[in-house]
Amino acid sequence: MITIPHKAKQFAVFIVKLLIVTAAFYFIYNQLVHNDKLDWTKFMAKLQEKQSVAGILFLLSFSVANRYLEILKWQNLVSFFKPISIGESTKQVLGALTAGIFTPNGLGEYAGKALFFEKIKTKKIIFLNLICNGIQMILTVIFGTVGLFVLGYWKWASAIILLLLLFYLVAVISINMKIKGYSIQKLTHKINEIPKRIHQKNMLLATCRYLVFSHQYYFLFLAFDVDLPYLTMMATIATVYFLASSLPSFQFLDFAVKGSMAVFFFGKLGVNEWIVVFISTLMWFLNVVLPVVIGSYYVLKFKPKWK
Repeated sequence: MITIPHKAKQFAVFIVKLLIVTAAFYFIYNQLVHNDKLDWTKFMAKLQEKQSVAGILFLLSFSVANRYLEILKWQNLVSFFKPISIGESTKQVLGALTAGIFTPNGLGEYAGKALFFEKIKTKKIIFLNLICNGIQMILTVIFGTVGLFVLGYWKWASAIILLLLLFYLVAVISINMKIKGYSIQKLTHKINEIPKRIHQKNMLLATCRYLVFSHQYYFLFLAFDVDLPYLTMMATIATVYFLASSLPSFQFLDFAVKGSMAVFFFGKLGVNEWIVVFISTLMWFLNVVLPVVIGSYYVLKFKPKWK
């Protein structure tokens, strides 16, 4: 067996970390500068017209709350087998977010978080991350389906409910069916091993996070003088978020996917396309770009636990 010198390993890890951070910043820059749908002249004019330090801090507070709730969620789930501090949870969540920015639907976050733990705990960390993201997706489906009903898309909402019922029926029928040693029954058993208090706290934090994210979207529309009834606005936001989250996408293209969905649904309500595109871009910037910038620091400082 060929042994790789310790210094060579350190250098290889450093190069990988540097590539991740450089690529993250390149993709962010590329999307902001070369997106022909973004009219920066209009945006700067609107910003100067509405400039308010209090307003900016107010909108930024939603981004802080959004990520802080995610950090609390992760800390809560990891406490199942090991207590970690807020600082450690922050490092893992933001570092994994940066590492997963190039992967479809943030799948790289699973591997990113696992690297902060011993190799023997990899399966457990991936499973906990599945629980962490799973509850967020369930809430997105629930609120999104309600949003479709409120907006009058009865056929779409009914089709989604029928699909969910069909999925549930198939799951019940095949509960004992094993695929490579795994089954729904075994998965259910693993979920039930986690104490109820952890699940309950996870659900509460996930609900708060959803409300924070969606209301940040809402207040941005208000800032751009979009005057629509609260229920209509929130139903449209829930629908856009649900349908966009259902599509395969990369984190660095998140605003483009949500933006195209938002243009379609808000366009039907008479909202100007450039406003919708800019709000989607701002949401991406506030909730993905800024955390990735901070996460880049943790990536560069990262010391792998795997041996």
